[in-house]
Parts: sequence; structure tokens; C-alpha cells
Amino acid sequence: MSSTKTVTVTVDPPQSSSSAPIELETIIQEAQPRQSSSNAADPETGGETSESQPPLPIFKILVSGYSFFCAGLDSATLGPLVPHILDAFSIGTGHIAIIYAAIFAGWLLAALTNPFLAAHLHLGKLLFIGAIFQVFAQCLRPWAPYSLFFSTFFFQALGMAFQDTHSNTYVSAVRDSHRWLSFIHAMYALGGLVGPLISTAIATAEEDREGGWRTVYYVTLGTSALNLIAVALAFRDTLFLMKSQSAEAQREERRNKEALEEVGQLLKLKNVWLMSAFYFFQSGAWSTSGGWVVEYLTQHRHGKLSQVGYVPTGFWAGVVLGRTLLAEPTFRFGEQRMILLYSCATLVLQLLFWLLPNLVASATAYALMGFFFGPYFATGMRVSAKIIPRKVQSTGLGLIFVLAQAGAAIFPSFTGLIATSAGVQVLQPIVTALIVGGGVCWWLLPNVTLKE
Repeated sequence: MSSTKTVTVTVDPPQSSSSAPIELETIIQEAQPRQSSSNAADPETGGETSESQPPLPIFKILVSGYSFFCAGLDSATLGPLVPHILDAFSIGTGHIAIIYAAIFAGWLLAALTNPFLAAHLHLGKLLFIGAIFQVFAQCLRPWAPYSLFFSTFFFQALGMAFQDTHSNTYVSAVRDSHRWLSFIHAMYALGGLVGPLISTAIATAEEDREGGWRTVYYVTLGTSALNLIAVALAFRDTLFLMKSQSAEAQREERRNKEALEEVGQLLKLKNVWLMSAFYFFQSGAWSTSGGWVVEYLTQHRHGKLSQVGYVPTGFWAGVVLGRTLLAEPTFRFGEQRMILLYSCATLVLQLLFWLLPNLVASATAYALMGFFFGPYFATGMRVSAKIIPRKVQSTGLGLIFVLAQAGAAIFPSFTGLIATSAGVQVLQPIVTALIVGGGVCWWLLPNVTLKE
């Protein structure tokens, strides 16, 4: 949650002003490996080094990327499992709204507590707490009854919110951040690509055994446990750091007050609300589509579950390619115009998916939608860091993250409730409207140049 200007932070360290966000300063210090005293910049004067920039913290970036992979894997397993969940618990589509409500509640709690936790805890502790919540949720899912199973999505979302938000902030502070942000968000998409493959394959193989679909969660438990270990190793330098060892210890009494002031300033910024609305609609579009596309293709297009369960894989393959191949063109030709172009392309493909009653054509259009969805998140984070004042960037980007997840939770819930009476075919007009809404919000944002 920092501006792309922090790419040059190694030659111009931030001053120790009490007005700078505590979390942001911690992240920047983390992103700069220590140099020897012979060529290090003076932290007091901000003098430039005579040597080239220090090496990138590759291990920490890779672990941050892996945490996004775990998040994508968990998110993408839900869609193909929805028909199995409905059968296992003998519930209707409206009950799936409870899952998305639990996800939203987790992200909302993270939004309310994040400014205060970031003011008092170091990066390693924040990431470790997030990883622990995710392991806890995955431990419950293979055996939990109806009510407890649904509550696991709250703990999973809470853990993802802490870890992904602060991992995003950390990577934003390294040099060439536009490339590394694209990398970690591509890792999320890679998890989304693998998720439907694993969940569909396991659920299909175990469909003759009662509750066999739950075997999927042993896989996600293993990936979450590895995530916990990786965080402990990569960020151990701040995991056990005590406040008495920190330069910020003397300002501890003012932190809660500063956090409240930041929130108050943030809520007055028009651009924060526009960017939040962009993410709210676009995240709602892909989450609603991904969560209900399998049910739509089986019920409305009469596809075979064992086959159409793999359709979300095509979407996530497109997202992986989009985040990998479109990062540089988007950066070089201008974020504003390119995201508008991608929005138009996505809208056309969505209409093709809706209006062409052919499974192959629908799956192809859906995969191409993923390709153009790909650059949205990393690009939006960079633009957000540019248009939000530095003092409230950390809190601002956290708010945008949370409202994005709100869209990803509210609209699938809304779709499920309507589908209970009107049928799952309501998916298509809802997704179309969300894509249009997101494009309009992006068009209203100020045009900024990030190539500095």
C-alpha cells in the first residue's frame, strides 16, 4: 500500500516524520536490504549511494506470491463444489449467500482492525497471524457440520485479508514494483487456475463416497500449512522483533489517534471512493461469474457436471496469461486507456457468452474474459497509490482491498438469492451490469502517468 514512487526509495529514504504512516515506513524498511556502511545511504540525510541499488528481497517476494497463490486456490475451489455442497447439505442456492456473507464479514473485520494492528505490530507478525487464521479454517473444513463449515469462510477471509493486504504493500515498496505486483497477482490467478482442476477431479472421483468432495480441503490444508512455514522463515526478522527494539516505540502513545485521523481524512477523498467502486463492481463481476458459472452451465445449458466443472480453469488460465503478458503493454501505453480498452473487450465477450447457446463458444469467450480481466488488480493498485495522498495510502489501499472483497461477496450472494426464485439464468444480466459499472467508474478517475 504504497506508491510506485517507493521504487526509488533506496536512494531517497523517507524522513522520520511522525506524520508518515507507521505501516508504510515499516514496509519500506523491510523492502530495503541493509548495505555495508561503506556505501549505504545516510538514513538521516537521505544521501544517495555510490553503488547500484541493493538486491531485491527475492525470497520474501516469492513467499508473498505464494500467499496469493493459496488465496487464489481457495477462492477458485468453491465454484465447482457448489453443486456438491447443495446436495450434501440439502440446501437451495439462496443458502450459498451465507458463505459469501461470511467472506465479506471477514474482510470487513480486517478493514476495521487493520489500521490499529498495523500501527502496533511489525510486518512479520501481521503476515503470520493471517497465515494462522487460514490454517485454522482449513483444519475445520474436512469434517465440519453445516453451520461450522460455513463459518470457516469467515476465518479464511480474515486471514487472507491480513496476509494479502500487507504482502501487497510490501511488494509495492520494492523497485520495479509494477513487474513484481503483476507477478504476485499472477500467482493468485495461477491458484485460481489450479483450484477448479483439483476440486473437480477430486469431487468427481469421490462422488460415490458420501462427503467425498471434502477431500479437496486436505489439499488446501497442506498448501496453507506450507504458507505458514514459508512466512515464518521469510519474515523471521520482524516476526520476533519487539517494540522496544523499534525506532517507532517512542510514538506508541500517538498511534491510535493517528490511525483514527487517517481514516477520517481518507473518507473525504473522492478518488478513493471511485477506485473502491471500480473494484467493487469488477470483483463482483468475476466472483459472481466464477461462483455460479458451473451451476449455470449445468442447469441452464444442460452441460455435464464432470465436464463443465473445468470451465473456470479456462477463465483462470486467461487471467494468468493476462497478468503475465499484458503487464508491460498496460504500463507503457497508459493505464487509463488500456483498462478502458480491456473493459470494452470484456463486455463484448460477456455478451457473446450470454447470447451464444454453445458450450464450446461460451467456454472460449469465458477464457478470453479472464485474459482481459488479468491486469485489472495490479494496475488499479498502482494507480491507487498515485492518486491517494502518501499519508493515508496504507489505510486507503486497505479500504480499497476490503471493498473489492465486499463486491466479491455481496454480488454472488445477491445472485444466489434471486436465483432461488428466478433461476440461475439471472447470472448473465447481473455480470453484464457489473462490468459496465466498473468501466464507468474507471473512466471517471483522473488520468495519471506512472512512467517515472
